[in-house]
Amino acid sequence: MGVTASVLAIDAGNSKTDVALVGADGSVLASARGGGFQPPKVGIGAALDALATTVGEVLAAAGAGGAPAGPVDHVSACLANADLPVEERELTDALHARGWGRTTEVRNDTFAILRAGVDEPRGVAVVCGAGINCVGMLPDGRTARFPAIGKISGDWGGGGGLAEEALWYAARAEDGRGEPTALATALPAHFGLGSMYALIESLHLGHITSVRKHELTPVLFATGAEGDPVARSLVHRLAEEVVAMSTVALARLDLLDEEVPVLLGGSVLAARHPQLDEHIRLLLAAKAPKAVVDWVTAPPVLGAALLGLDHTGAPPEAHARLRAHYGRD
Repeated sequence: MGVTASVLAIDAGNSKTDVALVGADGSVLASARGGGFQPPKVGIGAALDALATTVGEVLAAAGAGGAPAGPVDHVSACLANADLPVEERELTDALHARGWGRTTEVRNDTFAILRAGVDEPRGVAVVCGAGINCVGMLPDGRTARFPAIGKISGDWGGGGGLAEEALWYAARAEDGRGEPTALATALPAHFGLGSMYALIESLHLGHITSVRKHELTPVLFATGAEGDPVARSLVHRLAEEVVAMSTVALARLDLLDEEVPVLLGGSVLAARHPQLDEHIRLLLAAKAPKAVVDWVTAPPVLGAALLGLDHTGAPPEAHARLRAHYGRD
């Protein structure tokens, strides 16, 4: 007899989507990767249609391996752009209407990173990739979170934000409005250009696409590591933002004085820039001395699947088998 399919786990980010079908015993029956999930750009219907293609691949592969037809017990979906509870509810209804599971729960994708990095749903995670976000959760279901939709919700940081800040300081350094910084030469040099004016012109006219601005974030960190005061100040400010978000989340969950994991993920934090890491540790030690900082390297779809197993009441052995599959036992 085949293993009973229990959880359809979905981790859908802006650039890629991972889907896994998990058995009641924690075994991975099938998995697949698809494109990004961007309802704000294409609409919920089109975004779900694209997601359905990847889900269909997984269900077809599992069916060939003996998994039963029909809906699974639970769909656990951690989705980018599900930033507000109202958006989570809207996406939950839309996903449930697809008939993939008997029950469906949608969370922001930051919860997947948090759950992937802890042995129980207890802790705080800060994710810094293109943007920045933070969530916290407790086994009793309580959570702490931020809207995390950009400047209007008080956010600062993320790869996109850091690139914009670096360009601002570099432009003002070159034309005399601001203090000198090596960013004024390092940023245009990345694109083979000789001045900030040339870079500004190229970005404005579309000769360099706006999405390529994200390439400047590593340049910022490298310039800071070489001692440039302006670049270093931006790196320090990011550390301050990470600690501000994490300590507020800890306080909301009454965890500020407890030994609890604070997990860091996303492309910017996962790059492990020494200056940034050190500053985060120092600031967090002053505000939450018992917090244990760690970096999440496990794939977020593991977190989505674990949340699904939590929901179905799967035994500890199932959680352990799932973690072993993803190399994090």
